[in-house]
Amino acid sequence: MKRIVPGLNQANGSSSGDVPDGLYLVRVERAQHRWHARKPYYLVRFAVLDPSPLAGRSITGRLYCTPKALWKLNWFLHDFRYDNESLGRDEIDDKGLAGLKGVVKISRVVVHGTSLLNLDGFAPANQWDELSAGAYNAISPAKVAS
Repeated sequence: MKRIVPGLNQANGSSSGDVPDGLYLVRVERAQHRWHARKPYYLVRFAVLDPSPLAGRSITGRLYCTPKALWKLNWFLHDFRYDNESLGRDEIDDKGLAGLKGVVKISRVVVHGTSLLNLDGFAPANQWDELSAGAYNAISPAKVAS
């Protein structure tokens, strides 16, 4: 017996919410601290603002809070212009992260059969025009359409 399962073809990771690897101007929609015994992290959901063909899509990634990974969390907070006074007190307000804007570079990697999204780099939002000049041309129309 054959069955039709709508959406099965897109369950392989090419759903409309996915965005290709590259640079994006984003706004933090939500950030939540998640406790894990070995690797606590912030789960951050970004809304893509630019490039315009991908505007409105979401990117979700993790920023780990382990001693070895604090440099990346700090980089994110500084480039997205999080409150310096709170940083000076080693405080992060999850609600204070919502609405922050900046540039994020993403890539994907497969680890033990699971596709993971990496947040590879950050930059202040005011550097978007300079950074995107070459990056946007690298995103092919075929990738944008998927």
